[in-house]
Amino acid sequence: MSVVAVLGTGLMGAPMARNLLKSGMTVRVWNRTQAKALPLESDGAVVAGSPAEAVEGADVIITMLSDGDAVHDAITSAAPGLRTGQVWAQMSTVGVAAVSRLAELAGRHGLVLADAPVQGTRQPAEQGALIVLAAGPQAARQALDPVFAAVGRRTLWLDDDAASGAGTKLKMATVSYGISMTAVVAESLALAKGLGVDPDLVRQVVTGGPMDSVYFQAKSASILGGDFTPSFTVHNAEKDTRLITEAGAAAGVRLDLVAAAGDRFRRAEAAGHGDEDMSATYFASFDQPEAG
Repeated sequence: MSVVAVLGTGLMGAPMARNLLKSGMTVRVWNRTQAKALPLESDGAVVAGSPAEAVEGADVIITMLSDGDAVHDAITSAAPGLRTGQVWAQMSTVGVAAVSRLAELAGRHGLVLADAPVQGTRQPAEQGALIVLAAGPQAARQALDPVFAAVGRRTLWLDDDAASGAGTKLKMATVSYGISMTAVVAESLALAKGLGVDPDLVRQVVTGGPMDSVYFQAKSASILGGDFTPSFTVHNAEKDTRLITEAGAAAGVRLDLVAAAGDRFRRAEAAGHGDEDMSATYFASFDQPEAG
């Protein structure tokens, strides 16, 4: 029975920890704001007071934190509890540029690193239905396969070298699609409202046709129902647009749509919607907040 340390128990990390517990693993959790980790005690997790306490004796370490700097800081803080040979699954969205820095950190501490971000938001995380986009050595896979199976419905092993950043590169491409699609849905509904047309008519036209999708239905329902309970927040989406455009620029690829989506998320966050679901980019279409 594996011992897994989960560093980061936010919208994604907490449900992932619960699914690991359901699979029979021993789970230790740490979060910078401990109050976010404490509810996991009732599920059977051990809440640690520090990253070092969480990782001591763990077979697998999972990082699910906000960005590359937060991940680097957590593993650096965990150093007193680390041991050579521990498997580190870096599952946060950190961007391509951060992967080499984290690979160097893993090497410094003798950790076996897998670059393994996930595709999916809060609901798939709760359902254990994430898609794991993984790059890492064969030596890590025996330990990671049951862990990934507990949190996801499918794992794509893309490369034997975590430092290649293959998992993160694929995550940049897939999250770009989701972010841009959210902005497209929001703009369509906002345009209808601005023109004096019931936005629900847009949903009715799209439903059942070639433009329909589960994603369209989810995001349009959020906007039309005024329910912006976060599945993936405006704040995190804005952060990802910066990582995506940086990756594109480094590769010589222009990413006009995701750059424009980033502008929308920044406007929505400035209007006070940063902690709401990224479908709240809808409000970025209006000069006056009450128009939304």
